[in-house]
Amino acid sequence: MNCIIIDDEPLAREGVRLLIAGIPELRLTGSFNNAAAALLFLQQHPADLVFLDIEMHGMNGLELAAALSGKTLVIFITAHTTYAVDSYELSAIDYLVKPIHRDRFLKAVQKAIAYHGLLHRPENDTITSVAADYMFVKSERKYYKVFFREVLFIEGLKDYVVLYLENRKLITAMNIKTIHEQLPPQVFVRISKSYLINVEHIASFSNNSIQIREHELPIGDAYRTFFFDEFVKTRLIDRG
Repeated sequence: MNCIIIDDEPLAREGVRLLIAGIPELRLTGSFNNAAAALLFLQQHPADLVFLDIEMHGMNGLELAAALSGKTLVIFITAHTTYAVDSYELSAIDYLVKPIHRDRFLKAVQKAIAYHGLLHRPENDTITSVAADYMFVKSERKYYKVFFREVLFIEGLKDYVVLYLENRKLITAMNIKTIHEQLPPQVFVRISKSYLINVEHIASFSNNSIQIREHELPIGDAYRTFFFDEFVKTRLIDRG
């Protein structure tokens, strides 16, 4: 995968460069201290993956991510935790907070490599049918019967969704809006542009996030009112 670094801090760029150098699947093709210069470069030299800071002079990282090609994957690297929800609204692969630990960096890159393979394969996996309490999902040339109770949550990335099940993950070619329309609303609730959750698996929640097993999922601003006014009040508090 061709990748570039965009960060206005020289030491941060060098740190990411060293981490990239240890991953044979990545090839660094550019390093930039501002988003405008990087965008000009990308118009002539498309990259598969961008390691992107957020707070920079001029165009910030969120604005650049919104302008990128649909097949360009983004891993945000920032010193601030306050942009996490915004990053997932842009379908970012991951959100790393400085200082970056090697294991956490590798985990983010492995996820990017997996999605890159999906975006470039010719086969179209999809959900083929939905019944009362299960659906058939086509993934990697097989059809899987998936009961709704098995699904912890669903993550959307561009034109693919990842179904996080109790013991495995399935990836299929469908955007999150389409799958949401096919699933029963009494079971699945949209909490952001990137996440659709099975309400039966909610362990806890706050104003900004929902905990499902070991996963902490952000609640998007556009979905917060529905979740609390329509779901929490009518389904949890009132019936309790």
